[in-house]
Amino acid sequence: MQKYGVNELRRMFLEFFESKEHLAMKSFSLVPHNDKSLLLINSGMAPLKPYFTGQEIPPKRRVTTCQKCIRTGDIENVGKTARHGTFFEMLGNFSFGDYFKTESIHWTWEFLTEVVGLDPDRLYPSVYLEDDEAWEIWNKEIGIPAERIFRFGKEDNFWEHGSGPCGPCSEVYYDRGEKYGCGSPDCTVGCECDRYMEIWNNVFSQFDNDGHNNYTELAQKNIDTGMGLERLACIVQDVDSMFDIDTIKALRDHVCRLADVEYGKDDETDVSIRVVTDHIRSVTFMISDGIMPSNSGRGYVLRRLLRRACRHGRLLNIKGAFLVELAQTVIDGSKDGYPELEEKKDFIFNVIAKEEAQFNKTIDQGLSILAEMEAEMAKNEEKVLSGENAFKLYDTYGFPIDLTSEILEEKGLTYDEEGFKKAQKEQRAKSEGTFGTHAMSGKDATVYDELDPALATEFVGYEDLIFTSKITALTTDASKADAEVVDALSDGERGTIIVDKTPFYATMGGQEGDIGVIRTADGEFVVEECIHLAGTKVGHIGHVSKGMVKVGDEAELTVEEENRGLCAKNHSATHLLHAALRQVLGTHVEQAGSSVNADRLRFDFTHFSAMSKEELKQVEDIVNTKIAACLPVVAQNMPIEEARKTGAAALFGEKYGDIVRVVSMGDFSVEFCGGTHVANTGVITALKIVSETGVAAGVRRIEALTSKGLLKYYDELEKKLLEASSLVKANPDQLAEKIQHLLSDNKALNSELESLKSKLAQDSLGDVMDQVVEVKGIKLLATKVEGVDMNGLRDLGDQLKEKLGEGVVVLASANEGKVSLMAMATKEAMDKGAHAGNLIKASAALVGGGGGGRPNMAQAGGKNPTGIDAALAKAAEVLEQQLA
Repeated sequence: MQKYGVNELRRMFLEFFESKEHLAMKSFSLVPHNDKSLLLINSGMAPLKPYFTGQEIPPKRRVTTCQKCIRTGDIENVGKTARHGTFFEMLGNFSFGDYFKTESIHWTWEFLTEVVGLDPDRLYPSVYLEDDEAWEIWNKEIGIPAERIFRFGKEDNFWEHGSGPCGPCSEVYYDRGEKYGCGSPDCTVGCECDRYMEIWNNVFSQFDNDGHNNYTELAQKNIDTGMGLERLACIVQDVDSMFDIDTIKALRDHVCRLADVEYGKDDETDVSIRVVTDHIRSVTFMISDGIMPSNSGRGYVLRRLLRRACRHGRLLNIKGAFLVELAQTVIDGSKDGYPELEEKKDFIFNVIAKEEAQFNKTIDQGLSILAEMEAEMAKNEEKVLSGENAFKLYDTYGFPIDLTSEILEEKGLTYDEEGFKKAQKEQRAKSEGTFGTHAMSGKDATVYDELDPALATEFVGYEDLIFTSKITALTTDASKADAEVVDALSDGERGTIIVDKTPFYATMGGQEGDIGVIRTADGEFVVEECIHLAGTKVGHIGHVSKGMVKVGDEAELTVEEENRGLCAKNHSATHLLHAALRQVLGTHVEQAGSSVNADRLRFDFTHFSAMSKEELKQVEDIVNTKIAACLPVVAQNMPIEEARKTGAAALFGEKYGDIVRVVSMGDFSVEFCGGTHVANTGVITALKIVSETGVAAGVRRIEALTSKGLLKYYDELEKKLLEASSLVKANPDQLAEKIQHLLSDNKALNSELESLKSKLAQDSLGDVMDQVVEVKGIKLLATKVEGVDMNGLRDLGDQLKEKLGEGVVVLASANEGKVSLMAMATKEAMDKGAHAGNLIKASAALVGGGGGGRPNMAQAGGKNPTGIDAALAKAAEVLEQQLA
């Protein structure tokens, strides 16, 4: 048997099923699309759910994929064994109502034995206990002896997930030989040891479960098969585990070189090597799909994996930052199957580098926080760190629980493991991503799910804003619980219209959908919103303004031209903005989202710090230069590989077909884009950036205006300018000079006011030096003064301290119902134990307030003027204690 590499096996599988008339689709993003039931794509069939449920018509009835997947249910076990991993690739072939058991089983056998070259005598199929049909195919048609076909019950060989489509499974096991076995004479398929490895699973989706275990035959039977690419590689390359197959071994060896250790020599070291190897794969692929580190959801998973890799790198004594270097090895090993890794590598490296640097700081911070917790435990004579505190270290500071446990153990302490698990469980619940939706569809049911999946809408709006089409479906108001599919809508009714061809652009890619009017012979419908529905259907949402519209009516669809034009200007401006940001800030900048409508544009992008005024001005100037250059805007449809060669920018998480639309603006900007645009950049008029803010870790947001929105902005700005000028009785061109004069006058008046207030305070205080008392050899002046604010107290304090020479001054004042307290201590007083901050802290409680400060100066506020005398007396008492 030839020892094929991972990349060869992936290609061989896809090409084999292409030869069986399957459409080979590229891997979907790890971020689920319109599926709230999943946090991350965790199986080959997960992105294809709409095709299995019938919500969407697949591009072909036969499909094959190699899907990247992340499973996070047992992160804690990754590394401890060689069989656990978070990232894997799942090979799959799928039939949506086309072929069924016979073809699926025959092709399974053909690929494994004839294409890959596995020994047929080492392959063992299993079938569901009651699935005689599958058993007959394996036995009578493939020729497997009866004693080598295993029947298993529901738990092992029947796939179902609550209500919905389900069915029996037929798995294929490979005998890896006695060296992987447990040594038991009864060792066979189903044994827990590593000898018999399941490599292929055929799921025959033939029943519908009503949720009460009542099964009916499906009219459309489906095939969902899966085979882990890494598992297949283990067998073909005859290695112990996934960490020994070619691409992963190259990464594992790189980790060993960085750590200067040898794999397989020490169990604890091997655990850390496997953790780093697995996690950097997951991290690299997740970031390539636009997932950013955060404290919730999939961003939390990413951060946790990255920090766990960092932590185990420290355990391996790897010096300095190292994850970017390993990410390059991941990219080198997988870019043949996933070219987006190479395209996004600068961005991937930036995210990893920033997060790794941050963790290296937080782990030191965590050590400091743990030391404080230990001190508190010692004070309370406790031996067990609370689960809440242990989880706070873990979750807030990224401090691994195993490190907390290890440090505590060294000191004869421990932590509340059950309390920690409870807090962890609560956090997991927040970040699991299941929101009570139907597990199969992954979204809330709406009236749109009742529409015929075969309905489709063709967009013709690039060329036409007015088009005659046919109404193919109608629904009542989809926001209502009783919404339904209907044949007609009457005057005043809200609803949705679906047609076979439309000039209306439906909201997508950040661009807001068109508005306008749909007219028939008998009625008129105002389109307020336009959205994409399952498949290629487009929903025109609005209300009937007169008459009646009916299914089958010929309709004239008219897009509101000014609104479309303004949207197009703002959309084209985002392309120019994107290119300018990459030019000014660097190629790590990627679009992370956008929102474009007739009024303004919003553009989110990846960058790791706030932009300076100079950078914003530079970006704005570049965009306006390109607008003034009147660059031609050209849209072309081309094969995706040809488009990639042009350098066209693709969006994170978007799934592109074989043919893509590429929008070019001269030689300055080239992007994949299905939106509507101007014909020439000059139409945009100009762009003004009105704000730049942070919206998430590593993501910034720019809001900007163009054309009509910009003119409106300047009109409003001019109005405010004239109002301000009128208030200070100046012309707009003299406003700055007038304000400067007013500020100077105000400063002079404030200075004069403060001087008068200080004089009044001194006058009201009178000669207070006769109130000085000695406390254990230190002079104390504690007195009150009426109607003086905190600034006045500080000035008085400085003057009195100078008169006093050495000692402590405490002043209190009631002013407009509020109390101000201030204390000062000289160097000699502090040397003998005086502490102004602690003195004020004790006294403030008596005036209903709080405060504190440094040893030499402190202040506090309160709400109870009647407590001033008691507070001053308390000051003398506290000072006496301090000087003890």
